[in-house]
Amino acid sequence: MFRIRVIIQKTLILLYVSLCVAVGKMLMILFPEMMKRYILKQGQKSSIGINPKFSYENWGPTFFSLKYLLFVLKVKWKKLEDEAFEGYNAPNTPVADFRDEMHHILDFMQDNRPLVLNFGSCT
Repeated sequence: MFRIRVIIQKTLILLYVSLCVAVGKMLMILFPEMMKRYILKQGQKSSIGINPKFSYENWGPTFFSLKYLLFVLKVKWKKLEDEAFEGYNAPNTPVADFRDEMHHILDFMQDNRPLVLNFGSCT
């Protein structure tokens, strides 16, 4: 039963993400300047929009590409496998660092202390 539920969820995610990418790609072709402004506005919510080393020409056109679609699917499908229950261990979710090396959340814990993330300095 669990396996069928996961297959249905993955199929629905595939359809949703594919539709979003197709619509986004069409909008980028029909209205390139409007989409550029929209993507740059979304980039302001993260550090990529304010980092002078990243120009829109380097990362903007990758939105709504096949590589983008596959990455979003991989992330969303992986999140289906993560489960956390009170009183049990948290999932050891994979993460990538700035050098594109893969780690797991528990790699960053020291002496069995809880992991505390400070995003206050990012804004």
